[in-house]
Amino acid sequence: MALNTPVLKEDIKTIATEMRTRTEISDDEFAERLSIAIERFVKSASIIYVNGLTAPNGPVTGTFAGNLE
Repeated sequence: MALNTPVLKEDIKTIATEMRTRTEISDDEFAERLSIAIERFVKSASIIYVNGLTAPNGPVTGTFAGNLE
């Protein structure tokens, strides 16, 4: 699955809209909610591995050939 930018955009808009309706401003709550949205976005990425790495009974070596989507 590719990075889901539209969902991140909606999450940010929702957070901003809800925070504007509050009578008390909480930077901590805003930061927490935004960091959760960003973490969810980053974790939605897929790594497509093609080839290039080897690990014959030792540490993984080589040049990664693939894409981050």
